[in-house]
Amino acid sequence: MKQWYEKLFDNYGEKYDKEPFTQGTSGECDFIEKELHYDKSLKIIDVGCGTGRHSIELSKRGYDITGIDLSESQLEKAREKAKRLNLKIDFLQHDARNLPFENHFDVAIMLCEGGFPLMETDEMNYEILKNVTKSLKSPAKLIFTTLNGLFPLCHSIDDFHEADAHTEGAHYKSESFDLMTFRDYNITTFTDDAGKEHRLECNERYYIPSEITWLLKSLKFKKIEIFGAKLGAFSREDKLKTDDYEMLVIAEK
Repeated sequence: MKQWYEKLFDNYGEKYDKEPFTQGTSGECDFIEKELHYDKSLKIIDVGCGTGRHSIELSKRGYDITGIDLSESQLEKAREKAKRLNLKIDFLQHDARNLPFENHFDVAIMLCEGGFPLMETDEMNYEILKNVTKSLKSPAKLIFTTLNGLFPLCHSIDDFHEADAHTEGAHYKSESFDLMTFRDYNITTFTDDAGKEHRLECNERYYIPSEITWLLKSLKFKKIEIFGAKLGAFSREDKLKTDDYEMLVIAEK
């Protein structure tokens, strides 16, 4: 039986690229380039690449990048876009909990909840971090965003999503937030690329900074830094606050 995140991305490539949260690609890639000191010799893996928006933008800028995703439908859109732009990018279907790479990449990016906080259990989420780490050389850098567990302690998740309630795309209605597990149980409604309407029961794991730090330390990352994650405007000057819906994590091994 397919999980909610598999159903959501089954036939959603066109609509996904129009979502409000996918509109910061260029600015986010500016930040990634700066973090990599503009070194185009580095091999990058884009985990949960979706329709390839970051992979394609970085490839256009001259970087060697491989995109992996669970959704073949999303990957097809990514391949179509890359072909139109005459870019050679490997877009491969893999489950991030079981990657075939070992000591292969210099950098991993995992942006816009590219799988990590969406799994059914904490153990599955950890397997993603573990497999991404295994894929990296040493030294290497991991840059990812995830849901900020400090946000729902001080704010309404529904109020946050209400800002996009009148736009096209998926809509979210939080049913409950479990303080014991830091999981938000919500109903997501959306119309797929074929015009079919869907209603999914979802749950997403929010993480507090100390949890992320501990998880990455257990995977032998030596330096872990966490910042606020503003759409299209990642910055090391953006200290993480309780009103940041997402956090930006930069870890070095």
